[in-house]
Amino acid sequence: MSFGQAIALGVIQGLTEFLPVSSSAHLYVIPKLLGWAYHGVAFDVALHWGTLVALLVAFGGTWWALVRDALARDAGRRNAAWSTWFLIIVASIPGAVAGFLLSDAAETKLRSLPLQAATLAVFGFLLWWVDRIAPVERSDGTPGWRAGLAMGFAQALALVPGVSRSGVTITAGRAAGLSRVLAARFSFLLATPITLGAGALELRHLRGSGIPAPVLLSGVASAAIVGVFAIRGLIRFLGRAGFAGFFIYRLVLAGVIVVTLAVR
Repeated sequence: MSFGQAIALGVIQGLTEFLPVSSSAHLYVIPKLLGWAYHGVAFDVALHWGTLVALLVAFGGTWWALVRDALARDAGRRNAAWSTWFLIIVASIPGAVAGFLLSDAAETKLRSLPLQAATLAVFGFLLWWVDRIAPVERSDGTPGWRAGLAMGFAQALALVPGVSRSGVTITAGRAAGLSRVLAARFSFLLATPITLGAGALELRHLRGSGIPAPVLLSGVASAAIVGVFAIRGLIRFLGRAGFAGFFIYRLVLAGVIVVTLAVR
């Protein structure tokens, strides 16, 4: 893998991890379309360390407030903070269990290009359709247990390339009555522990990947830098617009995959 390829894949990861278009599909499909070697799920997860940095930069203030309030003397602030911590922990369990049980399948059977084309189209439609029909019940604060658990269970589906972790969790949040911005913000909070866990789990595979450390670090750095802008840009965008453009993009990418398979 060259420096240019690593940086390009880092940029792709930084954008597509947070935009609802599926980073795992892009990290597999784009190298295939360009004739690059695919370096496996371990490299993809290594790039997630870059997006983890982006999450910590973008939401460092939120995490610090949760730590501070959990230790506050005021009972109201303390109880609210602990409730949020408990919700994040419980909502992260389904994704963690799915990742542990299906990690081998994620690297083999779930990498099918026809499957990725289908999930890009189907879950893109669901994102757009649910957003159009769902009422908004909450637009600030922390999601309730119904919405938080719905987003947690939806996160388990993101192991399938093409689903999109951010896309499917935002879809679940919107279905539960959250505003676009609140659903996106809680989706990103949920992404932090699951990304940390996945990155730690896959570290052992990187030693035998054959990718030089400087090349790997260049990909991680580009993912981190681009990821910060993607997070902030998406939240601003969702304050005034919906998901039609993302649905169209996912359909186009699914079409490209289908046409590429047909002409081979």
